[in-house]
Formats: sequence, structure tokens, C-alpha cells
Amino acid sequence: MIYDPVTANPLHGNPLRTRADVEKALRDLFNPVLPYFSEGGARVRLDAAAAHFDRAAADLEGFARPLWGLTPLAAGGGEFDHWELYRRGLANGTDPEHPEYWGTVNSTDQRMVELAAIGFTMRLLPHLVWEPLEQKAKDNLAAYLKHARQFDYADNNWKFFRVLVDLGLEECGVEFDRSLTEKYLDELDGFYLGDGWYRDGNIRRIDHYIPFAMHFYGLIYAKLARGDEKRVAAYKERAELFARDIRHWFDDEGGTLAFGRSLTYRFACGGIWGALAFADVEALPWGEIKGQFLRHLRWWADKPIANRDGVLSIGYGYPNLFMSESYNSAGSPYWALKAFLPLALPEDHPFWTAEETEAVTDEAPVPLKHPGMVMMHTPGNVVALSSGQQNWQMRAGTEKYAKFVYSSRYGFSVEVDERAYPMGVFDGALALSDDGRHYRVREANEAAQIAGDTLYSRWKPWGDVEIETWLLPANPWHIRVHRIKTPRALHATEGGFAIERADLNADELLEEAGRAVARSRTDLSAIVDLSGQRAGRAHKPFPNTNLIVAKTIVPQLRGEIPAGTTVLVTAAMALPAGDNAEAALGRVPQAPDLGELERLFAREGVDVSAILVPERF
Repeated sequence: MIYDPVTANPLHGNPLRTRADVEKALRDLFNPVLPYFSEGGARVRLDAAAAHFDRAAADLEGFARPLWGLTPLAAGGGEFDHWELYRRGLANGTDPEHPEYWGTVNSTDQRMVELAAIGFTMRLLPHLVWEPLEQKAKDNLAAYLKHARQFDYADNNWKFFRVLVDLGLEECGVEFDRSLTEKYLDELDGFYLGDGWYRDGNIRRIDHYIPFAMHFYGLIYAKLARGDEKRVAAYKERAELFARDIRHWFDDEGGTLAFGRSLTYRFACGGIWGALAFADVEALPWGEIKGQFLRHLRWWADKPIANRDGVLSIGYGYPNLFMSESYNSAGSPYWALKAFLPLALPEDHPFWTAEETEAVTDEAPVPLKHPGMVMMHTPGNVVALSSGQQNWQMRAGTEKYAKFVYSSRYGFSVEVDERAYPMGVFDGALALSDDGRHYRVREANEAAQIAGDTLYSRWKPWGDVEIETWLLPANPWHIRVHRIKTPRALHATEGGFAIERADLNADELLEEAGRAVARSRTDLSAIVDLSGQRAGRAHKPFPNTNLIVAKTIVPQLRGEIPAGTTVLVTAAMALPAGDNAEAALGRVPQAPDLGELERLFAREGVDVSAILVPERF
């Protein structure tokens, strides 16, 4: 028989409709990890791939991250047969004299991240992970946590990790310096922008860390904190506001916007829905929250996201190191188990008893000022026009934050060779080259504004080249207008959406002046030059560049840019294959009037929140 990697996915075949289905999914995800626990229980090593931190910290990551799901399971009355293994691991991992000791925290350290799950577990399950320990083990565990929490944590969502550790210490009767807790809670409030939105630190990034970190931890705190009513009320109120916006990052089939870093955490992106339930925050009708939660899990059930033994891989829609971060070890994907927080709730909780309802989508564009996006719902997809964010600190940060458009169904692609301009994917991007080999794309914006449902940015691929870009929704199309001012000739390549490519050249490709179209068995993707200057190409880029599928086709427009000022106008769209897609292909939108766009922003333009932080080099 031919091996089918989809069947290795522990979610494969699970209907994911009921609480029992979700509980089974968690067990099926954890069981493949069990053989990789060390004899002393403190280390879990899943393969030889490395992260930037040391191996002991990576092994702790493999040990701790499953607790994000196992702890709610037990808190909700579910059986789990391996708490003795976890108790042994806690005792040995925090014992400086044991060979499986996790190592001492002496500065900002990955261990701080993983200790948050331990604090969370101590808060919910002291009778399973604290009370049965011998006194020496209790002393070592308390000392380890107290030592780690005294150091500075990263200036972003990490500050919640100290807060979660402190919840556990408090529950277990361990004395600690509470002023450090208050300090970080106050500093976390400094990241709040309004309307339910945070930024992930004082940086130009507003990504999935807002739902699966800032709000996720805030809602856990809102449920578990004692004597902090004002902050608890604020966290709940912010989450209610946020839910009304973040639902537009999810499509009608459960897929979420592929955007930003840490996407190897996969269904952690749906953790916001479970966190709302955990904190008893009916931000939307319970049936809608439940639908968002379950659809998202189901979306992942037919993706080849695990290795042959069922261990989750680094990657997104399939195993892929190209898209990973330097802080992704083999245990990192198990942050996905944060999605299982609702298992802490009893079966009669309204989240579980509600009838699942369909996603609430809007045919009209949905502008989101804070992340600098305009959302468009199309069948089986949500599209985000985007301007105002950046990330220069991480691998492929440009592709993850600075493209013009992102999608749930089509994901995005990362470039794998900066010296292969003719082979670049450039989906959702405009690339320019002055030598035919190297290239520049938008990496950051000097200005980013939103006016109604239209975005504007000004950016410089080189110091002497300035580009202004306007992004307009025209559902299911979107329009990009670029005004390029350059003192020298350049070559430009602009890409549409990348779709899955079949073997044996089975796809239908159209390449002609001013247009390129790719038709696959499942999708149609098109790009059209509304200014009539460029040649169409249906490009087959390097494999393993797209996040969702391993081989793609991307329609592109290519042409020369002379010295002086050039205006490019582009329309792009992608839809599931069928009559609707063919009909949309025949309704290409008209080019907008550039003067009208300039007057619109002079009259109504406001700065995108994401850009209102100084650049960091």
C-alpha cells in the first residue's frame, strides 16, 4: 500500500463535533509523544532538529507543552494515566543533582516560556502535581520557579509567563515577591491599543499572538485570579470587543488567516474561542463561539501535519522547516494543545450544550485599523489586505508580515533563495531587481494609513527608490496600485495567490500579455495588469515554499520599470474551482482613479496602529 501522510494525523477521521470527540483528539495527539519521555520523566526529545536555545530547554519544551491540553482534561474530570510520570519529571527536572535537570535560568531564557504551563497546572491540579511530591521535590520545584521569575522576561507576551507561574505558586502556598507580578500586569496593560486589540510588545507586530497569547493568558487570569476584580473585568471587556473583530480572521470552513510568526503552533490559533468559554465570556453567542472552535479543529483534520508515528511536525500544512522560527524545536508544535482549554469545563457548560452555528461572515469588506488590514470573506477563504506591519528579527519575517495580501485557504510562501530572482514566488508581493539575480520587496513602511476600506503605504526597497502602494477590496478581487519613483531602470515581478500544483503538468495555465491564470483541480488563481504594461506568467516556484501545500503555481506579472515615475495597477483573485470562479474571471474590476485615491487619504486617512512604534534595527 502507498503511505498516505494524512492518515498519520492524529485528528484524521475524528468528526470533532462533541466534547467526547475533542477529548479523544487530545488523547490521540498526546499518545504518540509518550514513548519519547526519558526514563526520569523530565525530558522529551522528538528528533534531532535544533532551536537557538540549548538541548535541555528543548527537552523541557517537549515535556511541558502537552500540559496545555492535559491539565484542562484532568480539571474537567477526564482520566489521564500518566500523572505519576509528570510528577517524576517535575521532581527530576528541578533537582540540580539529577542527570535530567533542566538547567538553571540566569537571564531571559526559553525555560521561562515552558514554566508557564507548569504554573498553570499547579494552579488547577495541585492534588495531582504538587501534593503527592516528597518535601525535597516540593522545595526544589518551588525554588526553581522562584529563581526563574526574578529575571527579566522578554518585553512582550512573555510577561504573562511570570503571572501564570505566580498563580501556581500561590495555589500551592509558596511565598514569593508579589510586586513582580503586579509590575508585569501593569506593563502588559501598556501594550493595549483599544477596541480589544493589543500589540505583542513595543514593536510593529499585531499577529496571532494577540488571540493565542495576550487574550488567551488574560482570560486564564480572569478565570483563576483572586482579588483583582478591576483587572479581571477589563480583560473580559477587552476580549468581548476583540471577538467581534478576530472572527474575521477565520473563514467559513474553519481555516484561519495564515499571517505572522509561530504558525507551527497550528490550532493554537483557535485557542481564543476556548479561552472565552473557559472564562465564561459570552462575547458572541455560545453557538457561534463553539462553531468557530470546532470548525477550526476540523480544518486541520485532513492536513498531513504529523510524522509517520503521529508526532506533530514543525511546519504548517505539512512538515516544513523553511517556514519555521529559530526558536522552534521539535517539541514546539505542541503549543497547539492550548486549543483544548474548554475540556476544563463540565459537559453541561453552555459552550458544550449550545448548538454549533455557522460562521458569521460579511460580503462587505471589514476594515481593522489596529493591525492595518481590510478583511474580505470569499468561499472557504478569508483574505486580508495588509499594510503597516514588519518583522526584521526573524527568518522570513518579510514574507510573514510585509506582503500586500494574506489568505487562509492559500496561505503565503516564503522565499528560499535570495539570489534566484527569476524563481521567486512573490505571491501577494511586488519584487524588484536591478541585476536580474538579487531582488528587493516591501520589508517595512515609512507610512501606513487606512481610509475606510482602503490602505496606503509608502516604502523604499532601496534608499533611492520610493514606492507608494494603495490596496483596495473588490471582492472577490483586490486591486493594488503602485507608484514607483526610481532614478534607474529596474525589473518588476508581482504575484497573485499561489495554488496547489498537480503532478504531470495536469493543471491548465494561461500566460499572455497583461494576464496570467492558473486552473487546478481545486482552485483558480488569476492576476491581471490593469495598466497594460506587463507580461503574464504562470510560475512554478521551488517546492516547499508555500505554508499549506508543498508544490504551487502562482500567476505573476513581469516587466521593465524605466527610470522616472511609473504607475502599476494590478487586480488579483483566487477562488475554489467552478462556475463562480469562471464567472468572477470574466468580471475584472476597473482601475481606480489615482487622483481620487490621493484625495481620499488627504481627507480621511488615519495612521495604522501597528506602525505607531519606532523602527528597531
